[in-house]
Amino acid sequence: MFNTPASPENDQNNKKTIPSYKAPAVHKAFQVVRTVAQSQHSLGIVELAQKLGFSKSTTHGLVHALLREGVLTQGPGARKLSLGPTIAELAFANWNQELVTQMAQPILNDIRDNINETVILGVRIRNRVLIIATAEASEFLKISALVGSTIPLLGGAVGKVFLSMENPYHSAQLIQEYGLPRYTDQSIIDIDSYLSELEKVRSQGYAIDIEEYIQGIRAVAVALHNQRGLPAALWVVGISANLDSEKMQTIADIVVTKADELRHVLDQGSLRS
Repeated sequence: MFNTPASPENDQNNKKTIPSYKAPAVHKAFQVVRTVAQSQHSLGIVELAQKLGFSKSTTHGLVHALLREGVLTQGPGARKLSLGPTIAELAFANWNQELVTQMAQPILNDIRDNINETVILGVRIRNRVLIIATAEASEFLKISALVGSTIPLLGGAVGKVFLSMENPYHSAQLIQEYGLPRYTDQSIIDIDSYLSELEKVRSQGYAIDIEEYIQGIRAVAVALHNQRGLPAALWVVGISANLDSEKMQTIADIVVTKADELRHVLDQGSLRS
């Protein structure tokens, strides 16, 4: 049958019931996320429970629900908590479509057309790097990267440029906290050697990865040093057989030059965290 219009009395009753409804679990979950986000250092579950005044069992349940959804992530070793990729994916949904596609994407396409290798733009989210735009090579054998996916901060060239932006003491702290995984036989797992590599990156303005993250894959990365929002980086990845030393130097020269143009686009577009 036809719906009858709600009476003023019913409207008043509805208005009264809406604000009175509470979802304690949702409220507590947001308290967890907010506390992790605002903390000056990574928190474990016990410390988090103490800060919030929650029981350990309640905190454990909330944290594991948020971990399953990717809202939080846990680091190795002490299993410290940090914001997960889901937060960034939601935050960047509209930004990626409107800003990157319209303004930054042509720059990535131009680099790709010059070198015919896959070009990636990403931002750092704590100990992960979120891919927010790509321009894939046209070759049949190529590297593909899915927008919205993440890679470890200490995975290859892009991690080096992000850590090179930190002061040496903070870089060493981050490396000690997260560790240096052995992804391949070429991975740098010695802290002193990695710190020396970061000094080289600071000096030359770009980083290279010779099969350190994925076997058979090389990369060149540059930090954008954008003034607004999350730290961003630009990198090029390709199959090792196609990237000899000469071509990698050519790519490095191109991405360093294009970084200024892309940085301007990001700052003008207010890439906000």
